[in-house]
Amino acid sequence: MKFLDEAKVYVQSASGGNGCVAFRREKNVAYGGPNGGDGGRGGDVVLECVGGLNTLIDYRYQQHFKAQRGKDGQGANCSGASGVDAVLRLPVGTQILAEDKKTILADLTYEGQRVIIANGGDGGRGNAQFKSSINQAPRRAETGWPGEEAWLWLRLKLIADAGLVGMPNAGKSTFLSAVSRATPKIANYPFTTLHPVLGVVETDGNEFVVADIPGLVEGAHEGKGLGDRFLGHVERCRVLLHLIDGTSGVQAAIEAYKTVRAELVAYGGGLADKPEIISLNKVDALIEDDIDEVSEALKRVSNQEVLCISAVAGHGVTETLRAIYNHIEETETKKTGVSWEIPATAEV
Repeated sequence: MKFLDEAKVYVQSASGGNGCVAFRREKNVAYGGPNGGDGGRGGDVVLECVGGLNTLIDYRYQQHFKAQRGKDGQGANCSGASGVDAVLRLPVGTQILAEDKKTILADLTYEGQRVIIANGGDGGRGNAQFKSSINQAPRRAETGWPGEEAWLWLRLKLIADAGLVGMPNAGKSTFLSAVSRATPKIANYPFTTLHPVLGVVETDGNEFVVADIPGLVEGAHEGKGLGDRFLGHVERCRVLLHLIDGTSGVQAAIEAYKTVRAELVAYGGGLADKPEIISLNKVDALIEDDIDEVSEALKRVSNQEVLCISAVAGHGVTETLRAIYNHIEETETKKTGVSWEIPATAEV
């Protein structure tokens, strides 16, 4: 399945049905009076958040979605049937923006969420609704109210617990393939990853989702390389794992760290404020002295601990996964306000 994280669609809710002008005409029934029914309501355009989807590719080949018009009213006080809704099934994490691509109209964040993005028009009233003491035989009815129409942008931001960031060829795809069943493309040249990839990781009986995005280069926020368009997929992550190629040398490793951090700050969206775990990758290709030299230099620049790992050899991977899950668990505790520690005064 091809990956597509942005699409433009045209949606149109339906007009309501027209009211009916009719009169009761039965043998031996005097003064039958009006009995024209109301028109049915037009269908809405509904956005439904469903599981099992991680792409907007379906909306590349179909861009127009129109609901069904309400049926017209009939005699004998029969109201018209309501029109059928047009339902767009979207993956979790989809944002709906106005045509200006700036105004957020809806944000689908959990499975089963439904949002009416365009309301259908009400049906027109039949002549039975206009009967009064001074007008007992009205001969007028209303037409159905029109629906709504708009061009919308759909933007998918994958929902993952942890996001992998780093320069091209830092080993992000190799790390994801080593800790999950995901099969991203891996090769010995930059820009191998062309679109985000999700993988489910298990450690110590706990599972979480990791997102691998294409590597960043200097000036990505200005559109260089693959740009920063995929950084939106880690906006919702609770922790970032910053992988740095240890075989590039001390100075190159420092520059790689500073470049990625600068791009995160330039992008915004709160990425620069997220918890970050720094891992020096590919240490299986380094001697002990070089590992210490590069890791100490990164520690001084970042003011935090640096984990040394090798995704290929499996060195330090388990410790890194545990560190990621600890951050996820800590974030969840802050979000829910639930602590599983037993108070000191509690009786056990």
